[in-house]
Amino acid sequence: MNTIEPEGPGDSLDSAWVLVFLVWLIASASTLGALFLSQVMGIAPCVLCWYQRIFMFPLVFVLPAGLFPFDARIVRYAFPLTVAGWMIALFHVLVVAGIVPENIRPCAQGIPCKDQPIEWFGFLTIPLLSLIAFSAIGLLLVLTHFKVSK
Repeated sequence: MNTIEPEGPGDSLDSAWVLVFLVWLIASASTLGALFLSQVMGIAPCVLCWYQRIFMFPLVFVLPAGLFPFDARIVRYAFPLTVAGWMIALFHVLVVAGIVPENIRPCAQGIPCKDQPIEWFGFLTIPLLSLIAFSAIGLLLVLTHFKVSK
């Protein structure tokens, strides 16, 4: 006979650990992807891409500190980095879409932020990939917070 046992406090922490591990996987894949694009493919990052990297790269090192052993406070350290990176990524997507007015030029020198060397499937650009990654990380961190605060 199959019985369903109630979820105990340990189960909540186990699922929170898995969520933080998924966040780390996304941050690691994003970091490796950014490094691959710049170092292997030779696509130089614009100013806004650099700012997004500033908030993504540290997550790769901060998150494991909260995984071994699991520390639920890792959310409070990772979430501000995620929100800041998400806001820059959103601004970059709006620049690429032409929604940001012309007089606001974040990339006046160097590589133009509006130019996109890669566009997969006709819509998937590097800034959009960054926005998706930061959104997924933020969502998983919020879910982790609610899992451990039960």
